[in-house]
Amino acid sequence: MTESSIEAIELPITKPAGCPFDPPAGLAEIRERAALTRMTFPDGHHGWLATGHEPARAVMGDPRFSVRYELLHDPLHDVDMSQVRAPVGDFGGIDAPEHTRLRRHLTSKFTVRRMRMLTERVEAICAEYLDAMEKHGGPIDLVAAYATPVPALTICELLGVPYADHEFFQREAATMLEPDSFEEIDAAWHRLDAYIRELVVAKRAAPTDDVLSELTTTELSDDELGGIGTFLLAAGLETTRNMIALGIFALLQHPDQLAALREDPDLTDNTVEELLRYLTIAHTSARAALEDVELGGQLIKAGETVAVSMNAANRDPRRFDDPDTLDVRRRATGHMAFGFGVHQCLGQQLARVELRVAIPALLNRFPTLTLAVPAEEVPLRPSNIYGVQRLPVAWDQ
Repeated sequence: MTESSIEAIELPITKPAGCPFDPPAGLAEIRERAALTRMTFPDGHHGWLATGHEPARAVMGDPRFSVRYELLHDPLHDVDMSQVRAPVGDFGGIDAPEHTRLRRHLTSKFTVRRMRMLTERVEAICAEYLDAMEKHGGPIDLVAAYATPVPALTICELLGVPYADHEFFQREAATMLEPDSFEEIDAAWHRLDAYIRELVVAKRAAPTDDVLSELTTTELSDDELGGIGTFLLAAGLETTRNMIALGIFALLQHPDQLAALREDPDLTDNTVEELLRYLTIAHTSARAALEDVELGGQLIKAGETVAVSMNAANRDPRRFDDPDTLDVRRRATGHMAFGFGVHQCLGQQLARVELRVAIPALLNRFPTLTLAVPAEEVPLRPSNIYGVQRLPVAWDQ
């Protein structure tokens, strides 16, 4: 067990010019030099950066590392996290045993079987918005017309939230995931939480066929149910929206892969997993060492934060052959697009169902779909959740 003498580096955040789907320039070089290396965080903290697939999974899956916000140093922003606490119900920012207690109530609600049972409803939702696109005609912004409403309506129906309020949820979720300050996160969370709490009270009195109603039969308090509902809404809206839009953008920019998918619909599952790996929109996470941990021959001291670059891990040539190439025939098992370990994304099976339905449905309805602007004019969202702001598309009428 040794202490590293490697000079600390800063996390690269700028993508290569003209390469909107690739990780920031410099990450590959860092990964090849040292898959786990010293890093200087934006607030001056000297911690670590995991860019290799093996150390990234090791950190994410080790209970000696914490997700508690107040213990972390933010790898992307110069902010003081020491006073930040996870709101009630936000199990993304708490450790066991509290995390275990909350999550066990949700696990049975997001099983593979239950999510697959949603397929028919997701197909109907997609068809509704594709009909509206066809009636409107191109060019049209795919984000507003399709990529946003499909997951919004799906998560609202799953939780039992009136879709009429989806614009409110979308706005607050975007504020929570792309804030200018932690005060903004807190304010958005409380607005969502207040709404969900009222909904929980209503569902206790008159339950319906949805996840929130089912959860009211558990020992979870109204505070916890409100927080859980808020957390799930915020997470379920933004991530899938960006994956649908950015996934279509990537396929349009790789016509050989798009043609392969069109010719063989059985490649749909492979395509979804490969897009998840290749794009890795939730690109950076962090963990704080609760005790001294030896990893990869290096000593990570208690209190040090490890930044985990999931997009670099998902492009690690030690794990994936020719990783910088989008290949829909690849079996991209083992990718970290949903994280890893006990905090792996709870809604990953829901996201898979939505992507497996939404992407082929769009491509089948509009076989001549194309970008309506040059690729370099598509506005990107270089934020905590990567994506596009708009995706203007057109097709032969």
